[in-house]
Amino acid sequence: MHWLGAVERLREQRQAGVLVTVVEVRGHAPRDAGAKMVVAGDRSWGSVGGGNLEETALARARAMLAEGTDVPEQLVLGLTDKARTDHGRQCCGGEVTLLLEPLPVVGSVAIFGVGHVGLQLARILAAHDLDLHLVDSRPGLLDDDRLALPADGEARVRVHHSPVPELALGAVPAGTHLLVMTHDHAEDFALCDAALRCTHLGSIGLIGSAAKWARFRAGLAVEGHDQATIARVRCPIGLSGPSSSSTSKVPAAIAVSVAAELMDLLAADPARSLR
Repeated sequence: MHWLGAVERLREQRQAGVLVTVVEVRGHAPRDAGAKMVVAGDRSWGSVGGGNLEETALARARAMLAEGTDVPEQLVLGLTDKARTDHGRQCCGGEVTLLLEPLPVVGSVAIFGVGHVGLQLARILAAHDLDLHLVDSRPGLLDDDRLALPADGEARVRVHHSPVPELALGAVPAGTHLLVMTHDHAEDFALCDAALRCTHLGSIGLIGSAAKWARFRAGLAVEGHDQATIARVRCPIGLSGPSSSSTSKVPAAIAVSVAAELMDLLAADPARSLR
């Protein structure tokens, strides 16, 4: 498989990897500058030259995966009979510089309810490198013309029209951060109930007031959820504090506050370091 295909596969499978590139060659070496290899925890694609050179790169790449680092590194390896080696001797006579670039797991977010706030939030998140799932029971709200997502956005957007929105929970990948903000409180409640029964989701956020959450909390207890499970739901959502926009009722301001909070959650997400 070509290295580009391997990078794509790792992203689709939400698996971390490391891209290894020969960036400089001095003297003789088995591969020229530009050669690439993609390394995952249990497999690799491509080659940067075989032998000790490649085995050393594989070992360091997998150590980076185990450490969960997101900082690129360089390795300079000599290919002479005097070079120290752990994986056999290469006597090409040259020296190779490798660049090891982590390929982290991309964040995943699902917005259930693409009304006024959900639409503004989708437009903000579409600018970021993440998988964005937009779910609504009303098909007209998911038209391309209405969404008008930025053409140069980095997010991979997947649209789900689901008359029973909670069924779409099974279509989002493991570690997805869920935001519940539909037009119907009964729909919101059904989603929270179903989400709490899922084991593959990341955080669960619910839009609404303290009064709404008090009613939902009592209802979820009636449905059999214990208090620790109910506490997985975050309500209200958005930043808090005197400098935040969370007190505003303007949809765009609410969306900015929720997006800012979500960026912090994504940055700390252990799913982004999946091996």
